[in-house]
Amino acid sequence: MIQLRLSHHSLSKLIVASGMMLLMAVIMLLFSDRASAHGYVESPGSRASLCKLGQNKNCGAIIYEPQSLEAPKGFPQSGPADGKIASAAGAFPELDQQSATRWSKVPMTAGTKTFTWKLTAAHATSTWKYYMTKQNWDQNAPLSRASFDLTPFCSVNYGGKQPPNTYSDTCNVPSRTGYQVILAVWEIADTANAFYNVIDVNFGGDPSDNQPPTAPAGLSASNLTATSVSLAWNASSDNVGVSGYKIFNGSTQIAAVSGSTLNYNVTGLTSNTSYTFTVRAEDAAGNVSGASNAVTVTTPAVPVDNEAPTAPTGLHVMGTPTSSSVHLMWSASTDNVGVTGYRVYRGTTLVTTVSGTALEYTVTGLTPDTSYTFTVRAVDAAGNVSADSNAINAKTASGPAVSEWAPNTAYTVGTLVTYNGKTYECRQAHTSLVGWEPSNAASLWLLK
Repeated sequence: MIQLRLSHHSLSKLIVASGMMLLMAVIMLLFSDRASAHGYVESPGSRASLCKLGQNKNCGAIIYEPQSLEAPKGFPQSGPADGKIASAAGAFPELDQQSATRWSKVPMTAGTKTFTWKLTAAHATSTWKYYMTKQNWDQNAPLSRASFDLTPFCSVNYGGKQPPNTYSDTCNVPSRTGYQVILAVWEIADTANAFYNVIDVNFGGDPSDNQPPTAPAGLSASNLTATSVSLAWNASSDNVGVSGYKIFNGSTQIAAVSGSTLNYNVTGLTSNTSYTFTVRAEDAAGNVSGASNAVTVTTPAVPVDNEAPTAPTGLHVMGTPTSSSVHLMWSASTDNVGVTGYRVYRGTTLVTTVSGTALEYTVTGLTPDTSYTFTVRAVDAAGNVSADSNAINAKTASGPAVSEWAPNTAYTVGTLVTYNGKTYECRQAHTSLVGWEPSNAASLWLLK
């Protein structure tokens, strides 16, 4: 019998190495599904946001990264466990401390309110949902599903789009009295996670604060395009503090930003159209200032583009053609606005259209030992098409003999046949039958 002996030193090293590998595996498992997006509710200030601002004390590490409250999505069926809702499954445990007096509270009233998220890394989004505690919830017990009305009072389906860095939802907040908690959930579309923010609110506002902020001054417009304009203004002042700014086009509110934001980029405008913008400040008690000075702009008309791009040049074959493919490459065209695509032709037949940044394409599905002529044309966003590039002739390499597919024939793997003008390769040995034509039997034939 052969015995394998390890020294005490070697055994210790082995145990340490194994432990490190296990630790790395656990870390990778825990963080493999983290979203690259991050964000938090900035207005009204969430528990984490007020920690960052110093209004909440003894918050732990969340003061450095209020945007990182990420946990599995699917609340209330899944998501953070009861008692760990505020901390996003325990990532920042200080946030789960709960009592009637533990956290600073934002004045709140029922009715239409705007919730503004600060996104440090935007991401494809499924939904935004907002829940609120029941009227008689236990303020001194850790937050649980039993604390909340599990039907969101506001739900916005975002359809997988990517939101801007500052995103707002306008919601109808239901009536409550006293201290309540609002749970805001941002569900990411292409990961298993969501971001959870709790907002400590006090209904009724501060009865001693009935003084509105001063009106914003110095509203100005810049960077005007056919579809957008940048607005900027000077800060308002308030006896307690400005919590946000509302941006208006005429009498219609089009956006809301936090009290520390003094600019906004208006997008989605119509060309050759006049707009008049104003801004109003709001404090935490809901007092709204008078309007700022009005700024009127007229977006420019979009010029008519009748100019075609220049023809692509230098079309040539890269490498040696195979029996079924040719790799083409060409030099970029120019355009007065911009090239949006290139159309690749085999003779007079359009093979494909590639993007305006692509300068090569491999044409496949060709017949062995056959000559082809290729050209390329450029196209712009207005649909203007260039003249043909130089024509290039290329001959495919010789390949295996190709015959027309026929029933009651024994085929081996790799045999090439043609059927209805297309070439197929046998992927499974068989004897053909009527009904097993290559176009009907993908398990037997591979389209070349």
